[in-house]
Amino acid sequence: MNALLKRALAEIKRLPDAAQESLASLILQEIEDERGWDERFAASQSLLGKLADEARSEVVERGALPFYPSDRPE
Repeated sequence: MNALLKRALAEIKRLPDAAQESLASLILQEIEDERGWDERFAASQSLLGKLADEARSEVVERGALPFYPSDRPE
């Protein structure tokens, strides 16, 4: 455990039980959310690779033009 986390937990220990429960719930939810993003990102890699391959093929086959947002009509 790093120093910042130790300091945060020491501060949390000083709070009333209800506040500790609330913060613990927030921390656990954040950890679960991060795991979910990690899983979704890992699962999407093959699709992202396929889309990148399609984009490269499109550039070669059709000569796709670069995108410059400042050149777009308003």
